[in-house]
Amino acid sequence: VQLQASGGGLVQVGASRNLSCIIHDQSFSIYGIGWLRQAPGKAREFVASISRNGRTTEYSDSVKGRFTVSRDNAKNTVYLQMNSLLPGDTAIYYCARAPGTGTTSYIQGYLHWGQGTLVTVSS
Repeated sequence: VQLQASGGGLVQVGASRNLSCIIHDQSFSIYGIGWLRQAPGKAREFVASISRNGRTTEYSDSVKGRFTVSRDNAKNTVYLQMNSLLPGDTAIYYCARAPGTGTTSYIQGYLHWGQGTLVTVSS
């Protein structure tokens, strides 16, 4: 299983950014996918998760209402649309495969992680 996140960069406060995660996995459509992040000097934290069919999503309180997770199973790709970005959103963003078909905020349940993509929000 290989996951590859992209789309990071330097953005201004209040701007938007869309991250993509391509998953090289024949079983992609069976699993939920999560987005997690790690800010400098901090532990990894859950950001968002989407179920196998995209009908169920879950967000951390810190991004709810600003971020939207979606997926295109035909393209083996999951997206994270980030709006109204804040300095506190600065982090390396990772996509990871959930342990089952649904969503989860339990970080230890994500066993397959991709390389992250850095998002820096400048004020």
